[in-house]
Amino acid sequence: MAVLAMAVLSCTDKLESGTGDPVPSCVQEKIIHSSDNAGTGRLIVRFGDEAVASLEQTVNTRSGEPLTRSGIGTVDDVLDELGVSSLERVFPLVPKFEQEAREAGLHRWYIVYFSDDADLDEAALRLSALGEVEAVEFDVQMQRNWEKITPYHGAARPLAAGTETMFDDPLLPQQWHYNNSGSSDVAVGAVAGADINADPAWALTGGDPGVVVAIVDEGVKYSHPDLRANMWVNEAERNGQKGVDDDGNGYVDDIYGMNFVTNGPLSWNKEYWVAGQNKGDSGHGTHVAGTVAAVNNNGKGVAGIAGGSGKGDGVRLMSCQIFSGEDMNKTGSAVAIARAIRYAADMGAAIIQCSYGYSSGRFGSDNQYTSLSSLEKEAIDYFTKHKSNCAALSYGNLAIFASGNDAAPQSAYPGAYRDYISVTAFAPNFMPAYYTNFGPGCNIAAPGGDYLMAVDKSRTSSQVLSTMPSEVNGGEDYGFSQGTSMACPHVSGVAALGLSYAVQLGKKFTMPEFRDMLLTSVNDIDGAMAKNDNYKNYYHKMGSGAVDAFQFLMQIEGTPCLRLVAGKEEKLPLSAYFGQGYAGLTYLSVNMDKADMERLEVRGTPHVEDGNLVILCGKPGSAKVTVTAVAGGDKPGSGTEMGGIEVKKTFAIISRSAASSNGGWL
Repeated sequence: MAVLAMAVLSCTDKLESGTGDPVPSCVQEKIIHSSDNAGTGRLIVRFGDEAVASLEQTVNTRSGEPLTRSGIGTVDDVLDELGVSSLERVFPLVPKFEQEAREAGLHRWYIVYFSDDADLDEAALRLSALGEVEAVEFDVQMQRNWEKITPYHGAARPLAAGTETMFDDPLLPQQWHYNNSGSSDVAVGAVAGADINADPAWALTGGDPGVVVAIVDEGVKYSHPDLRANMWVNEAERNGQKGVDDDGNGYVDDIYGMNFVTNGPLSWNKEYWVAGQNKGDSGHGTHVAGTVAAVNNNGKGVAGIAGGSGKGDGVRLMSCQIFSGEDMNKTGSAVAIARAIRYAADMGAAIIQCSYGYSSGRFGSDNQYTSLSSLEKEAIDYFTKHKSNCAALSYGNLAIFASGNDAAPQSAYPGAYRDYISVTAFAPNFMPAYYTNFGPGCNIAAPGGDYLMAVDKSRTSSQVLSTMPSEVNGGEDYGFSQGTSMACPHVSGVAALGLSYAVQLGKKFTMPEFRDMLLTSVNDIDGAMAKNDNYKNYYHKMGSGAVDAFQFLMQIEGTPCLRLVAGKEEKLPLSAYFGQGYAGLTYLSVNMDKADMERLEVRGTPHVEDGNLVILCGKPGSAKVTVTAVAGGDKPGSGTEMGGIEVKKTFAIISRSAASSNGGWL
């Protein structure tokens, strides 16, 4: 950074360069980030309330003209000296959302434009010395937490004899990350149950179109044959006049979302990998979107976690594009990200799905992140605290991030922040993927794939299969990839499925209540690691456990879950469900659906001994079981005989290949 000094060490004095004197801390502390990896020709400035009032008055008196000066003499003197060409609000004024935006302080952020060859370091110091300025931020670019995507080439694999799938999507059997049978066709050492346990969840709900997930990523191909029916649509813009902001939200023709890099239409058709460098779009946004909500049961391609049942009931996907090869000086910038997230809140998204972040280790604490990422942080908080448009949320929305692919012992920010969800990645053997971040800041694990375990020549069988734009994928509509950015949409999809089920049941939660249920609807991921020295560094560091869609729906439903290990006879105490006198009760029956018993290969007859449910499941899976006991006496009363009252309790059985000694609760 250029060294500037002050004639007098005061935050209000004019800065003089070249003297070698130190910069006062009161000036330096206002500067967010550095000019490294920052967009040229602009800075982001947060003005104080009085300065904002003058700026807004200046705008009003110059209606229809670009804002070139603030109307404040001391500020305009500096703007003149720096050669500032114009000023612009970061967030466009949207009358119907302006009150919420002002309460969150978003109206105080402006972009100050210079020539592209301006010395931004010097300009940042000069602006920071002004008393009317609270913060100056470089418009830094985020890194993409993903790897190259491999096109899908080949026919759908035949199902194993006797295997059934919930939906008719032909590539669903290759999506091991939803329902993993442990087949050697997937990966070397694949483990049954290393998945999100989708099938039993799909039996309860496929999704709800009132739930909107914003894909904050590259652009989503809204015309994709396996996504089109589940795209969010801004009806006012679709039915309005081209080139006009028909709904008054500050953006023109934003039918399926918006490209916040170009402030234009969504894009996905620029070649990304050129000579090993990122030169355009990879199709990543489309891949992520497919995991969340590719259309289910439509006889095409893949399935999505919350893609519905083929009856138009999938959740909706909003494309908030922050990466685009069309302008590499702006792609993934702080401004693009902040605008995209604010848009998602205003336009009704309940979840932001984010596979971007800073490099691991860039920030060491929440306080440091908060102080050094103010614009982005304020936008995310605006989203998480915004009045939800989802019927299942009474307050707030969910922010879900990839933890990062640096194989580092901490999550990358923003995901590491305590109010946001950070997702780690595991492989088909239920072990941490080789690239995943882990440790502090990481909250929950999901399938991310691991090409090192693949059994096919193209090294794709053990990766995540989803939708792709054919334009950048060799003409193919589907492709494989891996990364925490593949794990992240699994959690977003499960969250969307949970919101859908809550809507179906007529239940409503606050965002923290809902988030807490999600983070505790998990299977143990530590048990096997404890026995393998190769993974000892990951033990207790992958988050609360591996996300389980069925468990999550059970929590929403209010049905307790009993966890057991497949292949082992378990005696599960019923004390938490039948009271302290559970051991002395008379238990009349244990009922389980015959089809579920066959699917889980239940051996013998489940029964109760001394207040413990005795059951042995031969395979991983999930099902419900109902236990009937007598409250008072040895048998229920009847017309001819006095007796007790029948009491029934229904539980969800979660059978997995391994579990920790404490049942998976970490």
